[in-house]
Amino acid sequence: MELFIRTEQQREWVGRLTELGREFAEDAQVRDEAGAYPSAQIQQLAASGYTALAVPEDFGGAGAGVHDMVLYQETIARFDENLALSVGWNLGVPGGIFEQRSWSSEMLEFFAKELKGGALVNRAVSEAATGSPSRGGKPGTVAVRDGNSYVICGRKSFTTGSPSLTYFLTSAWVEDKGRVGFFLLHRDLDGLSIDETWDVVSMRGTGSHDLVLEQVRVDEGALVELPFRKPGGPAFDGWLLHMPAAYLGIAQAARDYAVDFAGKHAPNSIKGPISQLPNVRQLIGEIDLELAQARHVLYSVADAHDDPARRPHLGHEVPVAKTTVTNAAISIVDKAMRVAGAKSLQRTNPLQRYYRNVRAGLHNPPADDMAVRALADLALGQLQDEPSAKN
Repeated sequence: MELFIRTEQQREWVGRLTELGREFAEDAQVRDEAGAYPSAQIQQLAASGYTALAVPEDFGGAGAGVHDMVLYQETIARFDENLALSVGWNLGVPGGIFEQRSWSSEMLEFFAKELKGGALVNRAVSEAATGSPSRGGKPGTVAVRDGNSYVICGRKSFTTGSPSLTYFLTSAWVEDKGRVGFFLLHRDLDGLSIDETWDVVSMRGTGSHDLVLEQVRVDEGALVELPFRKPGGPAFDGWLLHMPAAYLGIAQAARDYAVDFAGKHAPNSIKGPISQLPNVRQLIGEIDLELAQARHVLYSVADAHDDPARRPHLGHEVPVAKTTVTNAAISIVDKAMRVAGAKSLQRTNPLQRYYRNVRAGLHNPPADDMAVRALADLALGQLQDEPSAKN
């Protein structure tokens, strides 16, 4: 990771997050086992200013970019992956909003002030009936105009961070507009509630419960986005790289555990630790190879997004990075478990936690099949207009 620290500000934050991370790691295993949301840890990060880092300098913020976000998210995930995945949205969502400047100036000013004051935000887009919004399903959540207000009804699933969120940036079908829009909803609105449905084996501590909206009335100014695109969630821009960064952090943690274990574990069937065994050295070498490949892909795409001259030329690189990093992380954790053997399956062993949690990346957007299909469509698209392709 040292190779990717380029500024003193980055070094300062990596150091600060490492120090906090060691503290967070002390009970990360217990919280994961209990499925407990890390509310206190989230508040510590908010109090440190971390959750407002993506606010641009011209709005009084630090102006962190995608490279910064990836670096910091990987650092946190080495110690507590549930925390990293939860808090990452509070950099990724505002980062994209401020970069695109698609909200009114007044709303952006208000949003920046709220974030600097410690407010937490995430998008609420998934629904049980439509599945992942990235596949283009029309939301069942509906917003109906009533004078100068909108009345919103619906239910959102997988609302990560819901126990601590101040605002839910919620997608809905806006009837009078005839398309999907996003409403900025404060958690204290009448009719807004959280149904604690999150009971899974992977990323148990992310608080990804259901958001329930029952006749929620808001001023028309709460409609902050009307994207000019097909129904669905946010575009696959570089700010979504906070997700693979979290899984890369898990892979690094698994690697570190395996290396430490190999250097210390010395069964009486051999002389010295297992680190001298060829098969163990092969596995560790493969782990570091995959880790290096994944990290370079991730940071390369992050850097391309941060460069205004290169960003317009990005095509499917964000899905490529997400797919590459996630699958590499799964492979790395598997190899780390092979190094540790059956001990890795003990419930007190962090490797079994990494094994469960790293697989959640397969179900974060964009899914592998979408990334691969998009690449195939791009490669073969030129054949569609050729006569031979139609026969």
